[in-house]
Amino acid sequence: MKAPWHSSTSTNIINSINSHINNSHINNSIRDIFPSLQAFTKATIILTLTLTLTLNKDKLQPANPVHDYHRHQIEPPPSAAAPAPYKLSQAKLVIDPPDLQAWRERLFHVDDLIILTHEQFETYFPHIDNVYSHRSTQRYKRKPFISHYWDCRMKGRPPGTPKSDDPNKKKRKRSARERDLCDVKIKITEYFPDAGAEAALDRDVAAAIAAGTAAHSVVSAGQRFWTIQRVNGNGGNGKADGVAGPHRHTLERSDEIKKSSVQRFVSTRDKEGKKIQRTPQSKAIGAAQETARMHSRKADLRLYAATFCPFSQRVWIALEAKGQAYQYIETDPFKRPAPTPLLEANPRGRVPAIRQGDWACSESAVILEYLEDIYPDIPLFPSDPRLRANCRLWIHHINTRLVPTFFSLLQPPTSSQRPLNTIDTSTTPTSSVALFQSHLTALILAADEQGPYFLGPSLSLVDIHFAPFALRLSRILHRRYPNTLLADATSGTRWHRWLNALEMDPHIRATTSTDEFYLETVDLLLQTSNEGG
Repeated sequence: MKAPWHSSTSTNIINSINSHINNSHINNSIRDIFPSLQAFTKATIILTLTLTLTLNKDKLQPANPVHDYHRHQIEPPPSAAAPAPYKLSQAKLVIDPPDLQAWRERLFHVDDLIILTHEQFETYFPHIDNVYSHRSTQRYKRKPFISHYWDCRMKGRPPGTPKSDDPNKKKRKRSARERDLCDVKIKITEYFPDAGAEAALDRDVAAAIAAGTAAHSVVSAGQRFWTIQRVNGNGGNGKADGVAGPHRHTLERSDEIKKSSVQRFVSTRDKEGKKIQRTPQSKAIGAAQETARMHSRKADLRLYAATFCPFSQRVWIALEAKGQAYQYIETDPFKRPAPTPLLEANPRGRVPAIRQGDWACSESAVILEYLEDIYPDIPLFPSDPRLRANCRLWIHHINTRLVPTFFSLLQPPTSSQRPLNTIDTSTTPTSSVALFQSHLTALILAADEQGPYFLGPSLSLVDIHFAPFALRLSRILHRRYPNTLLADATSGTRWHRWLNALEMDPHIRATTSTDEFYLETVDLLLQTSNEGG
């Protein structure tokens, strides 16, 4: 935009010249003698001023920052978008690559410049990243690579933020470690795919290629590649600081301090796998599911139970046998914090537990005695005091001898190497098998000769105490020890008639799930052994 005062300035100057010429004290004789000199002088001055204004036009205009900026800028040449730097979190972890230990040793010591393909870096560095701690990243405007500087983790550094005094803040479990236990510092340089030209390479890499090393094949491929070198005390980081030399500790020591990315991944994966294994289908299925559904409505008597728990099944069988109204509430006894209704019935948060009005009770043996007392119409104990005492004696035998031995048999000899729901085909009976068989034989010999139940033709509390374990004996333990006789189950024997009566009893069948359910919940059953019931 032109300045509005350009033309007026010229006119003012010309008028001033005319005034000086016309009004100057020049005598008339000279004005008369030299009339043409006056016109010539005026014309010369006007021409000079016009040329001066034209040549200095830009200098006379007011400053325009935008116009001035664009006049002095050089248009940059069009270029392709710079490739995005690689992130270690993007690595496709390889759990067990070939020559892993050799690569870990090499990347730990870094005795010389190491040149890796992108695949090699992505495969092996996550196995050694626990040794180093990232410190800084340097980017370059005109170079197709990025430099990352890492210190040995043993060097340590001061905390970034002061410790919090907030009592509600979760504190990490950390052990203080001395600082400056190692001086190693490495530089990891990431070269973009277009960094193959020697002019764009770092001088150390260019020297390695010129020396005819295997690095030439890595660089000439036109792919992303990496270099790793130790820079402490040798000026490799552009400074002459640091103490030169290798690590002052072993690789094993670094592994003790922190796990690598791959180790952490495997640990997390295994932990998640165990969670899945520990939380199988624990709700009732089969006949037990239908019975639970029928008793899901609210009732004065509430039963908090878990289908996989044999102690819960004892109480459930008794309630079915008594024919009383009750509400069945499936409960996870391992959930923490335990559900409030369960804690109100049993402050320890364990099953089985019952609640009737404002009164609650736990422990299967105690609950069964209570049900027998308040619902005497269908007795499960004999009326004869001697028979009742005899029943209590064998109930004690079941709970103190058979049940503990049963749970010990759930732990196969190779439990640390094999999941619990696999089958042990060992043909040699263990001492626990022999002990269990002797306890079971003693119980069978004490039963009524005719049967088919323990006291004779009708179900009793002795049968109810033993039934859940008898069912699991054939569904779990017999599969664990297929070539071992857990008491003689030959057709027609007293044990066979008793076991068959328990399997076919309608009250027991109504509380029984499928065979697969009991196999899948062995882990939960083992935890029940520690809880009691």
